[in-house]
Amino acid sequence: MTAVLESPPTVPSRLHRARARWAWGLGAVAVVLWSLAGAGLFSGNVVNPAGRAQFGRFAGTALSPALDAAFLQVLASSALITIAYAVLGAALAVLLGALGAVLVARTTWGRRRLGWTLARGALAVPRGLHEAVWGLLLVNVLGLDPWVGVLAIGLAYGAVTAKVFADLLDEVPRGSYDALLAAGSGRIAAALYGLLPPASGGLLSYAFYRLECAVRSAVVLGLIGAGGLGYQLALSFSSLRWEQVWSCVYALAALCLLADVGGRAVRRRLAAPRTPGDRLARDRVLTAAVLTTLALVAWSWWYLAISPATLFAERTREQLGYVLGAAWPPDTDGGLLRSIAVLAVDTVQMSVIAIALATVGTVALAGLAAQPAGPTGPGRRLTGTAVRMGLLLLRAVPPPVWALVVLFVLLPGVLPGAVALGLYTLGVLGRLAAEATEELDPRPRAALAALGAGPAAGWLYGVLPGATGPVLAYALYRWEVAIRDSVLVGLLGAGGLGALLASRVGAFDWAAVTTILIALVLLTLAVDLVSARARAALR
Repeated sequence: MTAVLESPPTVPSRLHRARARWAWGLGAVAVVLWSLAGAGLFSGNVVNPAGRAQFGRFAGTALSPALDAAFLQVLASSALITIAYAVLGAALAVLLGALGAVLVARTTWGRRRLGWTLARGALAVPRGLHEAVWGLLLVNVLGLDPWVGVLAIGLAYGAVTAKVFADLLDEVPRGSYDALLAAGSGRIAAALYGLLPPASGGLLSYAFYRLECAVRSAVVLGLIGAGGLGYQLALSFSSLRWEQVWSCVYALAALCLLADVGGRAVRRRLAAPRTPGDRLARDRVLTAAVLTTLALVAWSWWYLAISPATLFAERTREQLGYVLGAAWPPDTDGGLLRSIAVLAVDTVQMSVIAIALATVGTVALAGLAAQPAGPTGPGRRLTGTAVRMGLLLLRAVPPPVWALVVLFVLLPGVLPGAVALGLYTLGVLGRLAAEATEELDPRPRAALAALGAGPAAGWLYGVLPGATGPVLAYALYRWEVAIRDSVLVGLLGAGGLGALLASRVGAFDWAAVTTILIALVLLTLAVDLVSARARAALR
């Protein structure tokens, strides 16, 4: 009897994966060097010697913020406005995300792949535009109305939330959904009652995460006129009142810390192990968190004096019709297209430098920011607390404000915007990397310490190899976000497509605005695609 030998199934070999990773790594280094050259780092002086004295005055007041009663009262009122915008914006995003998720989930569409692809593609437009861009557009339709800030956060985050919620729904067991379909329910109704309830834990966890992000977005919108702490920060900065600037920065940090701690507590509660009969609805802490959030939504609606009538007013309809009519067809002038191409390159280079700076800083600081697994001395605890507070300050201050600070040190151009984005991204990425480091197995580092290795060697050989994958994955994800944030920095004069967009909106050239927005969405999609391919190569 002759045996038939079959070759094993073809799979990517370790050598092939290693080569792919080396190729992506070398490509990343080449792109970073190209971006630094484009930003002028290798071709001339980028330092601004004239701003050294002003930077010294700014840094010198860090320990003496403004604490007079009148300014603290203004600060408290501004903080309430920021909280109200964040709560309403996040609530709208969750509502739109839940409805959108049902419409774009793969489970809802079944085998109708074309419809699912088109539905997912429709999310690319609102997802590809920064909330500050939405605010800039909406203010030309609604005027200086509170709806501008709420809709800007809700629309931008709603599209992202819909995508995440849809992915969560696709992971839910289909038993209840299939049973409702068999009983004659439509696909949408079956998804609402058969998929949403089982996924409630993941949905609730992400909703609170979005609330944390909405706080920072509300601050950003304040910089362009929505009010709140962002507006007060911009006002103090423009008048060179550095004591007030630091008071605003510390208030922002406290607000972000409160949101971070609250959100983390809810997610930890959701992740806690449960018995089969232990339902989320019976958890008193989670119930209190949800009821408190709902009460905040009601208070925020009252505090901002939101009126639905504004959305349907005759002036709103007329202004929306005028803007839409003037915005189509897009401007295809050759000069505009060439400018867009050049500034798109600046935008990409700005984001690349930012994420490279943030990644290097994260590798250096993540080990110190992570909570140690075992007992440690007071010096290590003090260092860890200081690093975590530093990262909190970095992510609490919006990138445009960092750009203004960096301009004290560097000459105007792409580089100051990149450094500002890098500092802000370091605050976010450092926190994510520290949390990933805390979840690693502590035994390799403990074994090295038992053999006499120092803290640096323990981090280098016992922690860094396991943390590299998550850190790079987070860095690639933050690169996608940095592309959108680079537009925000550009809106306030740091170059790139954001600067061109701000100038065209200011000139009411809506046809050119449409062309720039299309370019922004396409650029965001291209970066998302490259980032996804790179993350796949790292797995």
